[in-house]
Amino acid sequence: MKPDLRTALTQRTLVGDGAMGTYLYQLGFPIGVAFEEYNLIKPDTIEEVHRRYIAAGADVLETNTFAAQHGNLARFGLERQTADINAAGVALARRAAGESAYVLGTVGAIRAGQRKNARTAEITRDYEEQIGALIGAGADGILLETFFELEELSIALRIARRLGDLPVICQFAVDDPAVTRDGVPMGEAFKRLKDEGADVVGFNCRSGPNGILRAVLNIPLDLGLPLSAFPNAGLPDYEDGKVVYSASPAYFGENARKFADNGVRLFGGCCGTTPEHVRAIAEALRGYTPAPAASDRPATSADASDAMPRPRVPGTGGRGDAEANIVDLVRQRHTVIVELDPPKDLDIGRFMAGAEALKEAQADALTMADNSLAVTRMSNMALGALVQERVGIRPLVHIACRDRNLIGTQSHMMGFDALGIDHVLAVTGDPAKYGDLPSSSSVYDLTSFEIIKMIKQLNEGVAFSGRALKQKAKFVIGAAFNPNVKHLDKAVQRLEKKVAAGADYIMTQPVYDAELIERIAESTKHLGVPIFLGIFPLANGRNAEYLHNEVPGIQLSDAVRERMHGLEGAEGRAEGIAIAKELLDTAMKHFNGIYLMTPFLHYEMTVELTRYVKERSGIHANNCGCASCPTTDYQVK
Repeated sequence: MKPDLRTALTQRTLVGDGAMGTYLYQLGFPIGVAFEEYNLIKPDTIEEVHRRYIAAGADVLETNTFAAQHGNLARFGLERQTADINAAGVALARRAAGESAYVLGTVGAIRAGQRKNARTAEITRDYEEQIGALIGAGADGILLETFFELEELSIALRIARRLGDLPVICQFAVDDPAVTRDGVPMGEAFKRLKDEGADVVGFNCRSGPNGILRAVLNIPLDLGLPLSAFPNAGLPDYEDGKVVYSASPAYFGENARKFADNGVRLFGGCCGTTPEHVRAIAEALRGYTPAPAASDRPATSADASDAMPRPRVPGTGGRGDAEANIVDLVRQRHTVIVELDPPKDLDIGRFMAGAEALKEAQADALTMADNSLAVTRMSNMALGALVQERVGIRPLVHIACRDRNLIGTQSHMMGFDALGIDHVLAVTGDPAKYGDLPSSSSVYDLTSFEIIKMIKQLNEGVAFSGRALKQKAKFVIGAAFNPNVKHLDKAVQRLEKKVAAGADYIMTQPVYDAELIERIAESTKHLGVPIFLGIFPLANGRNAEYLHNEVPGIQLSDAVRERMHGLEGAEGRAEGIAIAKELLDTAMKHFNGIYLMTPFLHYEMTVELTRYVKERSGIHANNCGCASCPTTDYQVK
């Protein structure tokens, strides 16, 4: 006879299950439907998923009821079946769990979904109906997950406490590990949840193990509650028309004991995880004995400024000197483009300081992403205009297909033309549902191929509608290239299509393998357009593991990971720069174009690397193109 759930959480770290919705998607079921309805119309499918997680070693199953609230189901005409769907969800999980595992009645946040303007009375009604159905059907506990606001989570918790005495697990999904979306410091939020009757608190979704562990380390040591954590399998990406996740089962296994050592007594997976991830967790935790209480976890912390960079597909675009655009420059000499991420707040001080420093170091252009990873940042149009006017450095701006329809995209491009910002990078853009505003819409009127063609059309003086524009734009258009794939030849074939669509030059994702740099040079030499090879200096060992395991399109070599292992602070940054210089030595033999990415606004790192490229190229540290500067005939190799 297994102990009750509260007791079990004090005795060992329980293994949670993995994703339901994204796993069904991986199995071939379509998105855009109410997966919760499958409890009634495809019960065998849902039960089979539960059984796969049990077979993998899960101690706890989550019911397939995440969005099974009256208001959410009403969008599919299923509101009258709310109680039946929730009860069936418990029954299916119970059959799969048998006597060996626990069943958590799963309740997701309402305001995090499509009903962001739902009123308190409506939210209360919906939670009462759903939680009542889950308790009535015999769940062992209630899981309140993916909540962004303390106010809403408190409503659901109070209802669960009023309707029964089951254990209640409360999990936030956060953008900032130190504060909830409604502005409450995380420590204060968890203490309030404890006072209101929460049995377990923690985090799920939004990021992979790296980000969730950082969030866990922000929970007060003296809270005195077991903790829970359900990370995503890294960040989502598009690959061959499908959403995929990069964090491997082995990576989850490697991190399982780190979570357990820091007070996590329930560890599973969220979006992108599968039975294989759960199996790796179960194997890692086999025989593990936790400390007596969560408050005994080590008093360590992760530096949020160094733990999770936001490297994305490389940039292009911006107005430079009147004589040469970026393609002209790179055909003559080594040319450096540096990415500096726009801020996520209203303070542009460090960003502008970085732009000034990179200008002084003789960077040839500054590239800025367009809300990369679907996380809201300051407009790159505004910052591009500022660095062009105040700093005098060429801005290269990304244009994502995600945020604007055809009308908005053309209007945006016309604005860039008016500002004299004429270098752009066309990218698809990460889906909005995975960003900091998941209820917003992803537009995708255009693919990256189509947007390249449409911008080229503006260069002919023709609007997207076919109307004459009276004069021609002068955009220089870049395309993104991810060479960190199993089949490089297929990636090159996709790149050929972008060149055929009109791309003037290419920017790659960061590369950490000298042999791969040489393979890229050989595989792309026929393209006829310049390639800027991506180099991203690592900040520390955690940063290296995060990039390798959680960020789509980035793969580190085993040698690089070993060199960075365990390094932190200045020591980590120094080794990261040393590795980057070694990669630059190889890259500069094959490519005139160098693309540097700045980690966490540590622009001092990319300043040093920019100077390194310039010095190796024989260009003055303060080269201005004067007659006294050395002249070397650089050719694209």
